[in-house]
Amino acid sequence: MSVRLATRRSPLALLQARYVQERLLALDIVSELVLVDTSGDATTDVSLSSLGGQGVFTLEVQRALLRGDADVAVHSAKDLPSTTPEGLSLSCVPERRDPVDVLVGRSLAGLGPGATVATGSPRRRALLLERRPDLNIVELRGNMATRLAAPERDGIDAVVAAAAALERLGESSRAAERLDPEWFVPQVGQGSLALETRIDDDDAALSLAALNDLDAFEALAAERAFLRELGAGCSVPAGAFAMWGSGSLSVSGLMIAYDGSRSVRHRVTGRDPAALGVSLARFLRDDLDGASLPGWRS
Repeated sequence: MSVRLATRRSPLALLQARYVQERLLALDIVSELVLVDTSGDATTDVSLSSLGGQGVFTLEVQRALLRGDADVAVHSAKDLPSTTPEGLSLSCVPERRDPVDVLVGRSLAGLGPGATVATGSPRRRALLLERRPDLNIVELRGNMATRLAAPERDGIDAVVAAAAALERLGESSRAAERLDPEWFVPQVGQGSLALETRIDDDDAALSLAALNDLDAFEALAAERAFLRELGAGCSVPAGAFAMWGSGSLSVSGLMIAYDGSRSVRHRVTGRDPAALGVSLARFLRDDLDGASLPGWRS
């Protein structure tokens, strides 16, 4: 059997797709890569929110899948909008990598007053300002190599990155500090890959079955349900992290003001991923009045 894997062209995306290739080859399934240009990769001089937020790295890949140019779409789960396009199915989530955020360049304690930290994420920006309102947070886009080089130029003291991305690139030693996920709640899907197929292509879905990690799949389902209920994307500062333990799924969630001045956090546990994500979002938004946070909009 042979399958075609659609992926972005960025170095990290290619590493992720080749990881899937290797896993499939171990099952005697040959695959080829279908490289897709995305609007998010083509335009790096403006913020993601101005491009439309989530979907700018996935829409063209999904379209290639729907056209029949590929059999499987390989995404970073954190790039996916919270709703799946009609005609597609989220079929597989391999074992999750480290979901936390890290600082590259200097640790938080090592950043002097007014230090400059670069990130293109409103969530990361708000969380940094929550602890360190003195920091100068600047926008940063580009591939991971560009971002990792930032602390060595342009007066930038540190950048925020995903630990999983550093791990895949063999750059984990670049992390100056792992940011505690109890405080620095990760982005939905961070550390996970999401593999989509067409709903009418049972063969492609079946080829991925052995790669699926049920715990990671259900954790992602809970986090995406949280984001979907909020009606939020990567352009708003919210986060969620789900993990199985002691027979139940624990889901932590965050809503925070854009300037970090106020935040609400909560955790729920249970066994129904989608229901947990929805109930967590509603509690933060309504019961804890997260919708009234300064500058927050859904």
